[in-house]
Amino acid sequence: MAKALSESDLSRFQRDGFLFPVPAIGAIEAAALYRRLADHEAEHGPLPQKMRQKVHLLFTGFADLVRNEAILEAVEDVIGPDILVWGTNLFIKDPRDPAFVSWHQDSTYWGLEPPDLVTAWVALSDVPVGSGAMKFIPGSHTRGQLAHHDTFDENNLLTRGQSLDMDESRAVPAPLTRGEMSLHDVRLAHASSANETGERRVGIAIRCIPPHVRQTEGRTSATLVRGRDDFGHFDPEPRPTADMTPDAVAAHEAAMSERFANLYADAETRPV
Repeated sequence: MAKALSESDLSRFQRDGFLFPVPAIGAIEAAALYRRLADHEAEHGPLPQKMRQKVHLLFTGFADLVRNEAILEAVEDVIGPDILVWGTNLFIKDPRDPAFVSWHQDSTYWGLEPPDLVTAWVALSDVPVGSGAMKFIPGSHTRGQLAHHDTFDENNLLTRGQSLDMDESRAVPAPLTRGEMSLHDVRLAHASSANETGERRVGIAIRCIPPHVRQTEGRTSATLVRGRDDFGHFDPEPRPTADMTPDAVAAHEAAMSERFANLYADAETRPV
């Protein structure tokens, strides 16, 4: 029996490959996380792109977020009661920022088999269409893995600027209000445009898998957030005791070295 989603919600997710808006943490908690991030950046400068991945290893607030019951109950309805967080990504677009995300499938370079992953994308700010809200191609998750080309565009927020040619007229925009989330399948074609508004747009993608999923090359890490892991395909990750401690930064660096080795395995170039 579903815990958070209705049968209609689940049918829509299975048919379309996405679902929004889904209640998540609420506006007050989202605003608090937004402020904590802003305070950190005010003191230390903008968070580097590399540290916007796997942020649950660096900040206690994001470590708590990936264990949030409301989020996990919706995820459980899609992938089952045993849940690993394989990754997190902060997507930040400043006002009038040219940064964008090209059309792509998340599964392209992740090397996960089987591709049983759902992303819970949580809005930490309001995300109207004009701010570069995500947009989806309904049903594209049923087309299998599509061939991408790498662009390494400096304004593309994806690791390799990987891109697909998609019919934009079929796109469904997914605006969210602060504290809501969307869910999408790992093989759904999706994208987001630049932020044309005067407000900062911030969201965090939480990548969730059941423990039977494995990394096809090498070995990476993940965090068990619900249920049990009887497979052991991923190295366990430590929970930070405070924000950006030396131990947390070292654990993050090790995890990202493993992740980049996987993401850029056959790439002609990679970030320094």
